[in-house]
Amino acid sequence: MDAREDLEELAREASRGDRVALDALVRAISDGVYGLAMRMLGHPADAEDATQEILVKVITHLSGFRGESGLRTWVWRIAANHLVSVRRSRREVPGLSFEQLDAMLDAGVEAAASMPPSDPSPEAAALEEEVKLGCTHAMLLCLDREHRLAFVLSEIYDLTGPEGATVLGIEPAAFRQRVSRAKRRMRAFMERTCGLVSEEARCRCRTQVGPSVASGLIDRERLVYASHPVTAEDADEARRAYEAIEGARRYLAVLRSQPTYAAPERVREGLRTLLGEA
Repeated sequence: MDAREDLEELAREASRGDRVALDALVRAISDGVYGLAMRMLGHPADAEDATQEILVKVITHLSGFRGESGLRTWVWRIAANHLVSVRRSRREVPGLSFEQLDAMLDAGVEAAASMPPSDPSPEAAALEEEVKLGCTHAMLLCLDREHRLAFVLSEIYDLTGPEGATVLGIEPAAFRQRVSRAKRRMRAFMERTCGLVSEEARCRCRTQVGPSVASGLIDRERLVYASHPVTAEDADEARRAYEAIEGARRYLAVLRSQPTYAAPERVREGLRTLLGEA
């Protein structure tokens, strides 16, 4: 039995009331749902709330799974429908655009010129990672939700055109068009602005640390991204992949170098509480 069949068997057993199978199913899908929610909403607290809401929908609709697509694709579709319409997250600034983000980063570069350089240290490395991860989330948030979702499914999670179209409930041609438009905008911005992608770009993560701390965008004592728990499939492999990629796809490597965020255990605990009360 392959992984897909294992997952679908768990779904069948869970729909018949097997709580052990249900717990195993939730554990198998929760990290993927949470990772998608993180990339769509940009903040752990909002991603936690959305993940729990999505998992409740999955569990309460298990009896409606007919197997026309794989269980994981079915779960992605429920997650996608929820994430397109969920309330705006705390990181989704109304009207945020690549032009506004560009101006913010330019202001950081200018401000950093009058600040002393930071000494190499573990804290400095963590702060630089926080800037990088926060900035890549901000880039994704510059896309509207429909294009953001198509881009993430295709370029981060490697769904094919037909798979992505099934998840979003649109035609494959429409899915490809959304991905293409999002890729053009993301690549143009990153090649113009991001020093990880282009040596000619002004912005470097380390130069943004001082201004970000000074302005309150980053709290040294409470890092949002750099201290977030990750799965066993952590960031090291992504970093190696980034270092090996040159040229046109380097901007994608930067976006893919985000770690595989682990869904907090409290998401599953909260779900068990809800189910116990049902």
